[in-house]
Amino acid sequence: MMTLYSGTTDPFSQRCRIVLFEKGMDFQIIDVDMFNKPEDLAVINPHNKVPVLVERDLVLYEANIINEYIDERFPHPQLMPADPVMRARARLFLHRFENELYCHIDAIEHGAQKVADKARQAVRDNLTQISVLFAKQKYMLGDEFSMLDVAIAPLLWRLDHYGIQLGKEAAPLMKYAERLFSRPAYIEAMTAAEKAMRK
Repeated sequence: MMTLYSGTTDPFSQRCRIVLFEKGMDFQIIDVDMFNKPEDLAVINPHNKVPVLVERDLVLYEANIINEYIDERFPHPQLMPADPVMRARARLFLHRFENELYCHIDAIEHGAQKVADKARQAVRDNLTQISVLFAKQKYMLGDEFSMLDVAIAPLLWRLDHYGIQLGKEAAPLMKYAERLFSRPAYIEAMTAAEKAMRK
């Protein structure tokens, strides 16, 4: 059985939880308090960070790597595109999410006021740019829910929590976010602490 060490408020861990629930398979989740991490976490992951996936002798960390492994190991429903060109594009998108959106989370959560405000602005600008996609399509890659939707959902859930206000031009993005939040696997994958982030 797969075991996921998952931060109760960690957006990267939430991504992995969503994938596990979308697959509907047997797994165990060990909730990790980010301010009081268990000692064995540092033993299995030298970076002492979550998420960490353990399956027999395999230990994986980094959300995108964990999620691709789960997707290949349990191919139904498939979350990465089957076509090599589309899969490469999807990986490029995931890479952009890390470098243009998620890289700012630490500054928003722990940075000084000025630094945090600059990070909020960067996230706001990047999300506003991709909002136009959803005027024409249901999900990131068209009509099919994919790994890209999994990757962005935890950030969209936390917008109010992070103090990020989007303008009217982001209305298609917010409608898309509600579609993601209403998926049964999304709801099941949430921790009590995450549910409390939105009124």
